[in-house]
Amino acid sequence: MIRVMGLDVGSRTVGIAVSDPLGWTAQGIEIIRINEEQGEFGFDRLKELVDEYEVTHFVVGLPKNMNNSIGPRAEASMAYGDQIKELFGLPVAYQDERLTTVQAERMLVEQANTSRAKRKKVIDKLAAVMILQNYLDGAGKQLF
Repeated sequence: MIRVMGLDVGSRTVGIAVSDPLGWTAQGIEIIRINEEQGEFGFDRLKELVDEYEVTHFVVGLPKNMNNSIGPRAEASMAYGDQIKELFGLPVAYQDERLTTVQAERMLVEQANTSRAKRKKVIDKLAAVMILQNYLDGAGKQLF
């Protein structure tokens, strides 16, 4: 069984998605509140989810700049990836996430009944789903 967890890492939240046991589809799970400045990264809750879903791999969204360079947010995502690799001893892959938040926002706007406040609550989780699904559809077929 392969169970991949996708993470959309921000400065205040981490959107969480997991694959089905066959590694084909991504489902949104939740959003963990974090505080980068205070060194609170939500690892306790992440561990509970890793155990609950029997996660075998991580995919972390990599928010590259549009010119493909690595900026401060991408560096922060890579640092988060390094920490979870060390904490959980599981492989970590990175998925280019340029435009996934924009795509997620557009999808939610198209659902006319989704208010701005509601969108804000689910956007990171939907972005995590898109990061993971893009990975599963592409490079993820070789899975690490």
